[in-house]
Amino acid sequence: MQADIGLIGLAVMGQNLVLNMADHGFSVAVYNRTVSKVDEFLQGPAKGKTIIGAHDLKQFVSLLKKPRRIMLMVKAGDPVDEFIELLIPLLEKGDIIIDGGNSHFPDSQRRFEDLKKRGILFVGAGVSGGEEGARHGPSIMPGGNPEAWPHVKPIFQAIAARSEDGAPCCDWVGEGGAGHYVKMVHNGIEYGDMQLICEAFDLLQRNTSHAELAKTFGAWNEGPLNSYLIEITAQILAYKDTDGKPLLDKILDVAGQKGTGKWTGIEALSQGISLSLIVEAVFARCLSSMKEDRVAASHLYKSPEHAPTLAHFSDLVSQALYASKIISYAQGFMLMRAASDAYQWQLNFGSIALMWRGGCIIRSRFLGNIKQAYDKNPQLTSLLVDPVFVGEISKAVPAWRKVVAEGVLMGVPLPCFSTALAFFDGYRSARLPANLLQAQRDFFGAHTYERVDRPRGQFFHTNWTGTGGNISSSSYNA
Repeated sequence: MQADIGLIGLAVMGQNLVLNMADHGFSVAVYNRTVSKVDEFLQGPAKGKTIIGAHDLKQFVSLLKKPRRIMLMVKAGDPVDEFIELLIPLLEKGDIIIDGGNSHFPDSQRRFEDLKKRGILFVGAGVSGGEEGARHGPSIMPGGNPEAWPHVKPIFQAIAARSEDGAPCCDWVGEGGAGHYVKMVHNGIEYGDMQLICEAFDLLQRNTSHAELAKTFGAWNEGPLNSYLIEITAQILAYKDTDGKPLLDKILDVAGQKGTGKWTGIEALSQGISLSLIVEAVFARCLSSMKEDRVAASHLYKSPEHAPTLAHFSDLVSQALYASKIISYAQGFMLMRAASDAYQWQLNFGSIALMWRGGCIIRSRFLGNIKQAYDKNPQLTSLLVDPVFVGEISKAVPAWRKVVAEGVLMGVPLPCFSTALAFFDGYRSARLPANLLQAQRDFFGAHTYERVDRPRGQFFHTNWTGTGGNISSSSYNA
């Protein structure tokens, strides 16, 4: 038997993708650097399925139909490059290498360009959904060499999750590193979503039991906030340890991270896009790691003695959470629009929203509204100017302001709620104090400024002290 596709890397994600492919009628060849894992997999979960194992790469490649389709599910970074170099001597022109790991998009761009010169088609595919998604239907975001897409499309779209209308949560993203770029932004939005939910929890837990909060989050999941992360939060809040007490209270409040949120923030700085909410979510995790410092500081500073006095506080918090969530996605799509222009990818934002409707960690009902917004206007500059979202934000703003103010009075840290509101207030302001900032720059560095009474693009310098001269600095943009 020759296999439709081969997969290297039999950790949990790799195994589950293979089983998913086999369930959908595809034959799969598998290989793992630790060869014993191949035999264990064939004798265990893969037993009786259209899955064949190989004990070396030469045998593995020989088991594949042409053009050979090989998916790498190995640790991002050097291991991907190492396997590519081992595979190239065994492949022919037109064969396809797919990186399904969490690779950084510049690495995918480099691999795409290098393999193109060698006649090998590269696909960098972001895969989201965790272990369960890989097994039963992930969101897949493929990019790379477009010549490869017709060969991998039938497999990827068969195993992908489905949106409510039955469309597969997988479509071609764009050339080069586009697939992993979109996955990176997905993960950045995931950071923001998780931190926003944590802030809502922190506001409400002061006066409410976990059991009651589980019901609250469960109710939220029936409305506009419906999402995978809200759903699992309700389950976490209801979960009891062996002693019958909430397990959540026994988990150390130190958050880990794998770097994709940081990459998103760095890329936002490179593109000059205000991704303030996602960056604050990354910094919140950094602050959580300073556990010993925080404990010491807690003994030095008195907490405010203020309890929430607003009626229907949880309803107000849900509105603030929804509005902040809109800001997070708006910022993420603004970053992807900037990248699409900068890297000439021609990203389809409605299609991306559809890819995130099911299978992935940020799947939610709300993404349907985003897809509709971009389907109506593919050139939409920001979700915040779409009529539907203008209405949603406008309704939530009064509650949002009250919740942030109440959190300040309570001494509850709200980095993402508050920065989302600050971004909104900045975005809706026709005039900002950046005129003073630009005057300061011109004063100490002769960086020049534009004038409101002259056409854009004309730059002026003032000799503010009478002693600085009239020579201006060359202009540049960060």
